[in-house]
Amino acid sequence: MECLSPKSAIVDTFSSVRSFSFEEKKAPLLDEEKVNSLLDAILDFKSNLKDKTQKIYDINQRIESITWLNDLDEECLMVLNDIISSAKDLRTSLIRQYISMNYLRRKGIAKEEVKDFKNSIDELKESYEDLESVFFFLPEMPDFIETTQKLSLV
Repeated sequence: MECLSPKSAIVDTFSSVRSFSFEEKKAPLLDEEKVNSLLDAILDFKSNLKDKTQKIYDINQRIESITWLNDLDEECLMVLNDIISSAKDLRTSLIRQYISMNYLRRKGIAKEEVKDFKNSIDELKESYEDLESVFFFLPEMPDFIETTQKLSLV
């Protein structure tokens, strides 16, 4: 083992501190290019999430408009059943995506966009449940049939 003299230990330490200090003065802690890249990624995420949320709202609106249709045949009911199943599957996928955003939500990143995304998912569930009720559950209830018939006379 080599034994350093006090002077060489001091000189080596000084050299190390001096080099590190010089490098840090040249390279600021917040590299503007890296910060801009991070901010661009956040803006891209927010934009993509807004687009996805709008698509969900559009689907919700289309499903809701179907609930006003009447006199559907068996083939239409079969397709409606497929729509309901697909919407349930879609919601499951979207909920997984929402859960994967836990870190972002805790950090307050894209707070409004994530909240709106969650609202659109909740509305999706309401939409397909309404569709299911209107065409598959309510028609089986005698009171509903009677009320519907009375309303159609008005």
